[in-house]
Amino acid sequence: MFIKVRKNCGIYMEHNGVEKRTLVPVTSNFLINPNHVAEVSFYSIKETTVRFDLEHHEFNVPPHTRIIHLQMSYLFSSYKDSINGNKGRLVDRCYYKLYFLPEEMGQYDVLRNQLEGLVINQD
Repeated sequence: MFIKVRKNCGIYMEHNGVEKRTLVPVTSNFLINPNHVAEVSFYSIKETTVRFDLEHHEFNVPPHTRIIHLQMSYLFSSYKDSINGNKGRLVDRCYYKLYFLPEEMGQYDVLRNQLEGLVINQD
């Protein structure tokens, strides 16, 4: 089963495949396999946050922007054998943050309900 994220001008995405603090607009539909998600967080931004677009222009994320943070399982990670020159192994799991701006029309609620529907021990 997959969860569909629909293209929408009020949805942006951040992931560790692009530079830190870079937001990418969701310009096409894509699917998420919830079986590959290890952790999910839901939260909202309380104050204006500065991020950057793909051309490195500042982008202000307004308060009340809602976020779904998907941390993928260890199968979707990269490994580094040295960390700042020291021996060791760092596991960098893939993550996706979906930013739903306040004017976004309903996709946040749909996605959140689909993800929460997969939870076994709901109260």
